[in-house]
Amino acid sequence: MEDALGLDTPLGPVTLRARGGQLVGVDWQRGPAPHNPPEVLHDAASQLTAYFAGTLTRFDIPLALGPGAFQQRFQAALLDIPFGDTLTYGQIAATLGVSAQAAGQACGANRLPIFVPCHRVLGANSLGGFSAKGGVDTKVALLKLEGAAGLLI
Repeated sequence: MEDALGLDTPLGPVTLRARGGQLVGVDWQRGPAPHNPPEVLHDAASQLTAYFAGTLTRFDIPLALGPGAFQQRFQAALLDIPFGDTLTYGQIAATLGVSAQAAGQACGANRLPIFVPCHRVLGANSLGGFSAKGGVDTKVALLKLEGAAGLLI
């Protein structure tokens, strides 16, 4: 059974989804407000609030990476990108031995945005895309929050 918790953020509403004690998804829309959310949702909401307040730079939430072995490897590589840093699709692709296009598709398939920081992956000569509500503007806001705004000038 999946649990969900709606949360307002500076980038708009999100819904955090959990199953079996792990965060399984972040959706860019307002979801329910259960009376007694499971601990993982309470912790994820608290940590996301701290992230947006500028007091948290690394999440400590059990995450359900995937689906599939490649997506798990890709997301693990994203988790290694430090707060405020970025890589290009080509750099991350070279690390994993795949094409930059495959890296871009894997970013777009990330079910755990912000927690698994796909916003820290840029094109070689552009910001690249972002599948969140607000698209690239949301990506820019996250990069600014993390102090990576110098990259945008």
